[in-house]
Amino acid sequence: MKVSDYDYELPESSIAIYPPRDRGTTRLEVLNRRTGAITHSRYAELNRFLDDGDLLVLNNSKVVQARLFARKSSGAAVELVLLEKREERQDTVMYRGRLKPGDVLLVHGSELVVESVEGQGIARISCPGGRDVERFFAEHGQVPIPPYLRRAAEEVDRERYQTIFAEIPGSIAAPTASLNMTRELLDSLKTKGVDLAYVTLHIGLGTFLPIRGDDLDSHVMHHEYYCIAAETIRKIQDTKSNGRRVIAVGTTVTRSLEQAASGIEKHTGKDDMVGEADIFIYPGYAFKVIDGLVTNYHAPRSTVLMLAAAFAGWDNLKRAYGEALERGYRFLSYGDSMLII
Repeated sequence: MKVSDYDYELPESSIAIYPPRDRGTTRLEVLNRRTGAITHSRYAELNRFLDDGDLLVLNNSKVVQARLFARKSSGAAVELVLLEKREERQDTVMYRGRLKPGDVLLVHGSELVVESVEGQGIARISCPGGRDVERFFAEHGQVPIPPYLRRAAEEVDRERYQTIFAEIPGSIAAPTASLNMTRELLDSLKTKGVDLAYVTLHIGLGTFLPIRGDDLDSHVMHHEYYCIAAETIRKIQDTKSNGRRVIAVGTTVTRSLEQAASGIEKHTGKDDMVGEADIFIYPGYAFKVIDGLVTNYHAPRSTVLMLAAAFAGWDNLKRAYGEALERGYRFLSYGDSMLII
């Protein structure tokens, strides 16, 4: 199986550069993965396609102000991107420029110190006086919008590159499938009898890094911290035992649940499940937890496209993508969405 098998033509004009003016006004393409049937709807009408007793699982990780521009004492510019939180630590950065241990970086009259250089453009940093690195970035950093948007972060991104239920800081990319979720939609789902549950997966750059080479089996996924609350596990178990569907909102929720699948099935007691998700899902994978997937349109040859292809079937997904492009759907993080059931 080759990476090049999962490619398609994505015109730049089809990429959503900005979010829609009003949250929740994007489109929704509904794909039946068994029959291949396609229905065109609106994200705000997601409740039409879910049933009483279904469980919708969302990622409540919060995006931090992860991008920061600094200068060395020599005047040389350095760009830093704070990597996702791992348990309680968030002091590792990806950098552009040249760094060595002991370098002092100047940011708006404050300083950061390079503690170590780990290789492959990764370094650990600290704040003099024991200040918290995450807090420093929150004060001085920018929203880490995806590089393919080809623009600097703007004020609109502070609100819109964040879900309405974001709670636990740690991600450096948004769980984009739920960026258009609104309170009104959540309320309508609950009124219909759809239950809600949350997981936390701190999204890192590894989710979106390109696959090098053409051999899928040689790709190693980046580890990302996740926590699945005991209450969420209980809801999943109850939903399954009642013959209802578990609907994951986003590939990050999917990876968390499928990584922990065996533990979820056997779990008893009140302890949360905590771990590192490094599962690489591509066609041929047998899903163990999820029965439906809400997801955005993904970039060609990406790991998230392959996850969606594994769930929908590549022929189904490719046809749905083609129809979405023909109808003017907007793609990638700020774009329209699919429901695959």
